[in-house]
Amino acid sequence: MIYSRMSQWMNLLICVLLLKKIEGLYVGITYVRNAVAKGAVCLDGSPPAYHLDKGFGTGINSWLVHFEGGGWCNNITTCLARKNTRLGSSKQMATPLAFSGIMNNMRQYNPDFYNWNRVKIRYCDGASFTGDVEAVNPATNLHFRGARIFLAVIEDLLAKGMKNAENALLSGCSAGGLASILHCDSFRALLPMGTKVKCLSDAGYFINVKDVSGAPHIQTYFNQVVSLHGSAKNLPLSCTSRLNPALCFFPQYVVQQIKTPLFVLNAAYDSWQIKNTLAPSAVDPSGTWKACKLDINTCSPIQLKTVQDFRTKFLNTLYRSTNSSSKGVYIDSCYVHCQTELQETWFMTGSPELGKTTGLGNGIAATVKLSLVTMVFCWLIMGMKISFKN
Repeated sequence: MIYSRMSQWMNLLICVLLLKKIEGLYVGITYVRNAVAKGAVCLDGSPPAYHLDKGFGTGINSWLVHFEGGGWCNNITTCLARKNTRLGSSKQMATPLAFSGIMNNMRQYNPDFYNWNRVKIRYCDGASFTGDVEAVNPATNLHFRGARIFLAVIEDLLAKGMKNAENALLSGCSAGGLASILHCDSFRALLPMGTKVKCLSDAGYFINVKDVSGAPHIQTYFNQVVSLHGSAKNLPLSCTSRLNPALCFFPQYVVQQIKTPLFVLNAAYDSWQIKNTLAPSAVDPSGTWKACKLDINTCSPIQLKTVQDFRTKFLNTLYRSTNSSSKGVYIDSCYVHCQTELQETWFMTGSPELGKTTGLGNGIAATVKLSLVTMVFCWLIMGMKISFKN
């Protein structure tokens, strides 16, 4: 009995030590306190924040700026629920933050970006860094200032060396992945003319599709987000000049007009979209979809057909907007949401790979076996257009 317990504790200790090694390092937080005077604040009025691990060696003049994700708030009630959490207040954020996956500082776990200047911008506005409402209701003290946060943080980074960047990659996960699309061209405009700038969206390609009841749930939801946060004026003008601003929160209406090279990484069976866009709890009061959303192995044949149909719509929508020499895509069929931040899906044994694929674009024809990290790096440096993996 004693030996068994000791063995369990030893196994647990080994797992913890291995996890700590893979995570690389913990990076301290930087508060942009002078941004408060500009009104660039979190939902609760606290200053914006980010984590920076400085580059070295060949990566000293290369920058990876990564938006944190965390959904959105679409009304006063949901924003108040976030206000006193890390998603609404820098006072509640972890001060040292683990950098893993694309943020890892160890070559064996992140061979192409480990020595870049790596920045994670914390997410505390609830609208993918697009909001800007001057008025603050004293009853709620909610500040909708995400667009100001984006500008304030970038200005702070430029002053800390990003003005000398030779390479810059704007990335993000989920709501942060959407932010990397919506701010892609504006990010490039803020950097020096000679900087090679590209953008990467991880699990940020949210499509406009009806839910299982036939209602436009996600379109209504995004419309509420854009309206509440005053996002319209900060969404790409190339879209808002043609369409209702609420639609411009969807990448499918924005991506084609983006001039900066963009790489889209997504799961065709995106778990967040299946759970919240396709079968949200609001249209499933009896819980018919609950087990299926937790484990797709439990889905009924009809549910599986619905999920398959979602995949088809996702791929068709994505193809129409990314069929361009300046766009790169990698779509796998995992049931997952976000893959660059997790070491297991970014660069580990068993992580997603593209095997024996020919004709990668730009005149390149080759047979390759690429890991996810290598694909993103090849696209960033060489402009290779990677396509779909089933």
